Amino acid sequence: MSIFRDHLLAGRTAFVTGGGSGIGQRMAERFAEHGACVMLVGRNQEKLDAAASAIRGRGGVAATRAADVRDYGAIAAAVKSARDQFGEIDILLCAAAGNFPAPVLGMSANGFKAVIDIDLLGTFNACRAAYEHLRKPGASVLAISASFAFQPAALQSHVGAAKAGVDNLIKTLAIEWGADGVRCNSICPGPTDDTEGMRRLAPTEEARQRTARSVPLGRLGTKDELADLALFLCSDAAGYITGAVYVCDGGMSLCRSSFALRAVE
Repeated sequence: MSIFRDHLLAGRTAFVTGGGSGIGQRMAERFAEHGACVMLVGRNQEKLDAAASAIRGRGGVAATRAADVRDYGAIAAAVKSARDQFGEIDILLCAAAGNFPAPVLGMSANGFKAVIDIDLLGTFNACRAAYEHLRKPGASVLAISASFAFQPAALQSHVGAAKAGVDNLIKTLAIEWGADGVRCNSICPGPTDDTEGMRRLAPTEEARQRTARSVPLGRLGTKDELADLALFLCSDAAGYITGAVYVCDGGMSLCRSSFALRAVE
């Protein structure tokens, strides 16, 4: 359940990459719960259809488009499809991401490149393709980053490099697009329960509990908490916030941690 009561996004359209699963899906659901029409984009049509069906089952409006964020042409076509169905785009959420724990010496160049291409290039592609369709002023761009962008961790060199680029890109867009009224921000989730990232970084219950104990608040975060933060940042309540990186990790990034390495030992 959202902590917000009003339909903060009534009449708006959200374009969501990575909307078929995980954090992106939950954020798309929250947007729909608050009145937005959502276009869910991802590589797996079956997952997209299931996510859209769940939104419609709760009275929301959702459409889907299978596309790979690494393919600029495919993303541009998906953006145009959203524009044709729902009108101008008010919210762009870049949530598509790739991750697998691996040390630098245990990772191929292609493996490193795959994460850079999905996370960083994919964010650029979505932002670049969506801009001409964004409603201005009042549009909001939101990217999902990670604390690895500013706090390096073992086994996460590829993600850290990609997300550092995402945060810098978002800050640059905040400068370049601010005059048009487009706000650009990013969210850095911490260890979040019931996500593919946690299943990979903490694959056992022991590792999961050890990770939770390393968080100052003593627990894992939830997708609902991230979805509420995304809702706030994409609503008029955050109308003077742009170029910000919001950390939502229970205080974990305040501590020196190598949980990613310890989790897979």
